[in-house]
Amino acid sequence: MNIAVVNSSTVTEFVEDLATFDNFVNIQFSMVDQNSDGLLSRDEIRGGLGRFMPLGSQSQPQEEIESMLGSIFERFDEDQKGALDLKEFKSLMVEIMHALARGIGGSPITAVLEQDSLLMKAVQHELATHP
Repeated sequence: MNIAVVNSSTVTEFVEDLATFDNFVNIQFSMVDQNSDGLLSRDEIRGGLGRFMPLGSQSQPQEEIESMLGSIFERFDEDQKGALDLKEFKSLMVEIMHALARGIGGSPITAVLEQDSLLMKAVQHELATHP
């Protein structure tokens, strides 16, 4: 775990650096795509995204987790194939990052971050681009 000071620009600048963010998304997609078929199933999303953005805790009812997964697929599975391709996954990741930025706001906050979390990747980007 790491302690970092973040604000909305930490996150938005990471997303706006297209080459860096695309590389991040490609790596995450490959890690989540357990069967390497180029598509992310519900099970892969459930298991994979939970590594760096928990989709629920043990105290959260399974129905809530399934409902959230249903919402993800309803919104981002543009071709309605029941799986997310890389483009659809990137749209999901952009939306998640923008939601994080809105939630944080413009004032700096101190946060405890997991090494592989989305916010930690944004902090690492900020440190690399604004030494």
